Amino acid sequence: MARNRTYNKRNILIIIIVIFLTAIGLTGRLIYLIIFKSEEYSARAQALHERERPIKAERGRIFDINGVEIATNKPVCTISVIHSQITESERVIELLSKELGLSEEFVRKRVEKLSSIERIKSNVNKDIADRIRQYKLDGVMVDEDYKRYYPFDSLASKVIGFTGSDNQGVIGLEVKYESFLKGINGTILTLTTAYGVEIENAAEGRIEPQPGNDLYLSLDVNIQKYAEQAAYKAMEAKQANNVKLIVMDPNDGRIFAMVNAPEFDLNNPYTLINDIAESYVGETISSEKMNELLNGMWRNACISDTYEPGSAFKVVTTTAALEENVVKLDDRFFCPGFRRVEDRIIRCHKAGGHGSQNFVEGIQNSCNPIFMEIGSRVGVEKTYEYYKKLGLFNKTGVDIPGEANSIMHNIENIGAVELATMSFGQSFQITPLQLLTATSAIINGGTLVTPHFGISVKTPDNRVVKTFEYKTVENAISKETSETMKQLLESVVSDGTGRRAYLPGYRVGGKTATSEKLPRRTGKYISSFIGFAPADDPQVIALVLIDEPVGIYYGGTIAAPVIASLFDNILPYMGIEANYSEEDLKNYQVGQFQVPNFIGKTRKEMKDLLKIYEFGDVYISGEGDTVTEQFPLPGDSVNRKSGLVLYY
Repeated sequence: MARNRTYNKRNILIIIIVIFLTAIGLTGRLIYLIIFKSEEYSARAQALHERERPIKAERGRIFDINGVEIATNKPVCTISVIHSQITESERVIELLSKELGLSEEFVRKRVEKLSSIERIKSNVNKDIADRIRQYKLDGVMVDEDYKRYYPFDSLASKVIGFTGSDNQGVIGLEVKYESFLKGINGTILTLTTAYGVEIENAAEGRIEPQPGNDLYLSLDVNIQKYAEQAAYKAMEAKQANNVKLIVMDPNDGRIFAMVNAPEFDLNNPYTLINDIAESYVGETISSEKMNELLNGMWRNACISDTYEPGSAFKVVTTTAALEENVVKLDDRFFCPGFRRVEDRIIRCHKAGGHGSQNFVEGIQNSCNPIFMEIGSRVGVEKTYEYYKKLGLFNKTGVDIPGEANSIMHNIENIGAVELATMSFGQSFQITPLQLLTATSAIINGGTLVTPHFGISVKTPDNRVVKTFEYKTVENAISKETSETMKQLLESVVSDGTGRRAYLPGYRVGGKTATSEKLPRRTGKYISSFIGFAPADDPQVIALVLIDEPVGIYYGGTIAAPVIASLFDNILPYMGIEANYSEEDLKNYQVGQFQVPNFIGKTRKEMKDLLKIYEFGDVYISGEGDTVTEQFPLPGDSVNRKSGLVLYY
């Protein structure tokens, strides 16, 4: 008995100790929760009775070099539903379907979904949103929002880019400068019951959104318009696939215009442009195919596509030869119309050859055999050294996403044939912007610049947040070579293949090119011209590429006039005044007469017309009976020294 009592006492003691320790533990936990965790649990309790709805921040605007707004915002609304607060679900489904242009099935799925809040549609026009407000539908939320708006529609579309439904950049500068342009969203806090029903007349909490910063560019709306006008005119006249045109300051890399014709409508970026849509009339386009077409439509080919530059690249070959002192301007060469390199015969563009000529005449005539010769004099090692100095092995660093790099031979794989073809711009590929940047260094005194659009970022109240700086490399070539190159390239325009880029009153330099596309012998070409002005003190440089022109395809014939037309518009606009020489005043009376229509005329009728209208050089090509194509176009205003090209 005594032993049992002792055992019971011990059990009771253990139970008391356990209860005591448990009480201490619970008390400690309670003290911890009350004192140390009170704020956290208070916040959790409050969160159970609050609902958050975002307030979209206004995206920063984009301005051109003159402060013209080229990307801004329009007020729109977002329509959402809260399932727990809807009292007339069928009415809500019916009215939202009607006002928002959505199927009842689509709206029903969201209205009946058991979630705290469900978005029905974003970017709803304000007038539609106001009508929905007037219905006073329980559980339907109408929140203010912003939609990106581009005042100039398709202008520079592949440069500027656009935003998606979430107001984030998708392509172009909108993506590159996303961190500056995007703002910080705000929040609306609404009190609710434990069942998620908003408490009527309860005060709303509000965290105001912070707008994004504004971006200022070197892009000039007026120069872009002139450039697009010139590009579209060339594309239409030559029935070309596309036309690319870049306008830049060669001294600091500021890009004034970049055209990728055809452009697309920035306010409707997911709608195929007519040129593409017409090819799929009556067809059902799969989502995969649609994405492929859209990506192609948005592609900025000036920086993303490579090509063989052709004769325009002779600018680089000449520069290397002058720097290495392997050629003098009065060196004489003979062109029989071809050059034999190992077991290959590589022909000049002039079948009969240019005969005897000095180097200046050789570059004016764009003679391939001469450039094969001086390329071999420079040699492989030095050739690649100058490619590197002129930035041709690296991306330019332009501030647009998607830039491609050049495609070059490995140096150990370059033989005599490869070196010969490289000397006149074949057997490798670069981007248009790489060629423009390299040529800028050649004519600006030897400084390799970084092409760019971004100038600065400012707050909405005009305080500077950041001014962008860009890398430059001095002494890529000598100033002496640069001066010589400017003179040589000016002579190409005044006396060589670039004569159709001549502009009375201005000194223009440049180089023509006609590049045969791969695979060879398909009859597909890229016609191009790179030009700059004034030739003695370049302030602007431009490159145009006409892809797969129909009919006449020579760069000097169809691409050079595009740059002449562009410069005729933008040089006065840039404040560069014309200075007419006595020869200009005597021979080049601009607008003296309008070009007659030679289309459909027989050879005899054409000769009769040429007795009335005085042209400079007249080029006739083809074996037909009547004229099928002409340049300048009928009705163009020209001077009496302008050339005329007729194609039969």
